[in-house]
Amino acid sequence: MTDLSGWLRQGVDAVERWQRGFADHPAHPCQQVDPDRFRAAFAELTELADNYPYFHPDYAGQMLKPPHPVAVAGYVTAMLVNPNNHAQDGGPATARMEREAVAQLAGMFGFDRHLGHLTGGGTVANLEALFVARESHPGKGVAFSAESHYTHARMCQVLGMTGHSVPVDAAGRMDLDALDALLAKGEVGTVVVTAGTTGLGAVDPIHEALALKERYGVRLHVDAAYGGFFTLLAGDERIDPRPWRAIARCDSVVVDPHKHGLQPYGCGAVLFADPTVARFYRHDSPYTYFTDADLHLGEISLECSRAGAAAAALWLTFQVIPPTPDGLGAFLAAGRRAALGWAELIEDSEELDLYQQPELDILAYFPRRGSLSAVDAASARVFTDGMNDKADPVFLSVLKVDADAFGRRHPGVTADAGGARLLRSVLMKPESEARVDRLHRRVEALAADAR
Repeated sequence: MTDLSGWLRQGVDAVERWQRGFADHPAHPCQQVDPDRFRAAFAELTELADNYPYFHPDYAGQMLKPPHPVAVAGYVTAMLVNPNNHAQDGGPATARMEREAVAQLAGMFGFDRHLGHLTGGGTVANLEALFVARESHPGKGVAFSAESHYTHARMCQVLGMTGHSVPVDAAGRMDLDALDALLAKGEVGTVVVTAGTTGLGAVDPIHEALALKERYGVRLHVDAAYGGFFTLLAGDERIDPRPWRAIARCDSVVVDPHKHGLQPYGCGAVLFADPTVARFYRHDSPYTYFTDADLHLGEISLECSRAGAAAAALWLTFQVIPPTPDGLGAFLAAGRRAALGWAELIEDSEELDLYQQPELDILAYFPRRGSLSAVDAASARVFTDGMNDKADPVFLSVLKVDADAFGRRHPGVTADAGGARLLRSVLMKPESEARVDRLHRRVEALAADAR
């Protein structure tokens, strides 16, 4: 049960009470706006005609959904104060909340000690992890899987490091034999393993990569931006706990609370197992960092100004929906059940075929056809027709795969093209679980019409 409008009113009232505790002062005339101009502009803003229905379970496309009302209430309330978590004097209350929320994230991953903070998103979080990697292993490169997020190759360019792409196995996970051969050359100082690729939701064998970390003395960084919160389900009998338990023995991890953590954009986080990496961030400022002797959040971050409202939203969410199996884990479990349930329906379908078994809540599938070019054309038509059907829409996404990757999974399909588009669904809303039967029937019908 949620009462967002009531919570927002409480937040506005609380901020106004706080403001009245200070000396009265007149508002400057420039603060006033013309009510008619506002009314017209606000009406246009609230039409929302150019947005897809991200809130609805019939939107099973990209990894998008609205934040939880609890997070919205926390964000908007703190935003009215507009604290800046770069320095203690910019947001004392929200800086405390950020430290507490980040400590809960560290505990979720099993870190005994940590250094970490929130970021504007996973890109900046991974940039920080690779920055520390560069400083820890000067002159060494970074290895990441061929299906890892493009962030890593791009951040290597930004940081002036050499990026090494490692092949993947038939399930989209990093090939550790290929990684072993690469590490033996001595050119790599850091390995990025992914806990939930954004294409397929594949989880690299992090637990097995630990042996290579010990053998070659490399850093092991976990990009768990998408899948990190699935560690809450590591005790579930249908999810292998070993990769998730192994994160506690890695050097750093990135997670995005603005994905499965129910938060608004942007809210990422980076965590380091060794707090002494703070030395790489060391810098000075002539006009800040004077209100507290401890390290300010800006002293362990590459970003400067950051919204304290993001910390308030995450902190409030964790107070109400804690990062535990029975709390936040219930949201992820529903999405994963939806993906597994839909996979079972596809396996029995005459119109659709499953690309591979889902590990998390991302599902890839395609219309049954005899050649890659036919698969590509049918997928594109299902995607377009489903989205543009005004009477009965369904919103999917597509995933491009090359002929080799497709052939390793489905050798019976003729490779008459260099690759094909597949259909892809992200079932990260718990409401998707009750909608899977309907989604499946609708996509089956669209696939039949695309013949």
